[in-house]
Amino acid sequence: MKTNCKKWKCLLFIMAAAAAFTASPVSTEAAGTKESFTALKTGSEQKATSDKMNSEVNIVGNAAVAIGLDRSLMTAGVADILDANISMEKEELIAYAKNGVKAEKKEESTLVMAKVNEFVNMRQEADQDAEKIGVLYKDCGGEIVEQKAEWTKVKSGDVTGWIKNEYLYFGNEAKALAEDVGMLTAYSETETLRVRMDADMQSGVLGLLANGEAVEAIAEEGDWVSVNYEGTKGYVAKEYVKVVFDIDKAESMAVIKAREEAERARAAAAAEAKRVAQKEAVMASASEVDILAALIQCEAGGEPYEGQVAVGAVVMNRVRSGGYPNTITDVIYASGQFVPASKGKMESLILNGNIKASCVQAANEVINGACNVGDALHFRRNNGRDGLVIGNHVFY
Repeated sequence: MKTNCKKWKCLLFIMAAAAAFTASPVSTEAAGTKESFTALKTGSEQKATSDKMNSEVNIVGNAAVAIGLDRSLMTAGVADILDANISMEKEELIAYAKNGVKAEKKEESTLVMAKVNEFVNMRQEADQDAEKIGVLYKDCGGEIVEQKAEWTKVKSGDVTGWIKNEYLYFGNEAKALAEDVGMLTAYSETETLRVRMDADMQSGVLGLLANGEAVEAIAEEGDWVSVNYEGTKGYVAKEYVKVVFDIDKAESMAVIKAREEAERARAAAAAEAKRVAQKEAVMASASEVDILAALIQCEAGGEPYEGQVAVGAVVMNRVRSGGYPNTITDVIYASGQFVPASKGKMESLILNGNIKASCVQAANEVINGACNVGDALHFRRNNGRDGLVIGNHVFY
């Protein structure tokens, strides 16, 4: 019985340590617990029967409940100590109690991942009609800020907004997807970081990383991190990098708009560069007959032959007029005059050799003086305007 009493003293110390580490606030219940401990200690010192010991186990369980601990956890701990006949130092007892309490307080994951085939909208409020402030794409994720029955407020990158729960993965599903699509990234934390061929300071150098520059990390290998450097496996010293597990983040509407505008500008610049190159190629190699015939086809290729001649005649009237350039090429390429010349369509016909024979014939006729529109300098689709109507055009 003396041995059992000693065990109970150890148990009392465990209970005291557990009380110190629990997150439950001290209250009148805690005071009641202290009284229970005192009563327990007195009883264990004065009573030496098994029945009394069993009674005191119940008191321990009640004390555990009083301080906010799980009764089954604490009574299980009692059985472990008594059955194993162990003797613990104070530090061991504290660790035992502390770990027992913490085991009951596992934090839930705040990770979420998009559950969509393309993207889901992020909104200002938890409402389908609220302003759209960003987009979370497939395989992108974020952290839970707030959660409701049907909506979750998510922070992803620079965007914080509401997403319907049905479009999100939570918990283990989110974690599994993140591990599948995420990437380890190594960020350089020094001015010039050498990427070496092998995990050795004397190894050859594949390249250099500037401060803040990132590469895909493959794995941490002791004092080194293996990385993917321009398609080749290399190594960087672990002490000079920060390794982070990254998943793709949401985009705000402002970022999306700026990117789309930049893409449109690049496309327009590319189209203009192509048009200029085609124009230069045409002007360097094609005759004015070809240039005029291509314009006639673009403007009147589906019109009767008379209409094709009429378009060519307008061009020649301008060449002869003092208000326009005095060559066919310059008249056709004058700014804002003929849409096909400004959009590159005309040059494509010339360079690909796809000009209709009837259009070439009409071009030759008007160059040689044929004219069926009088002194008209303009034409457009017939919309009731006064003028000479030929086919679907009116000339004036």
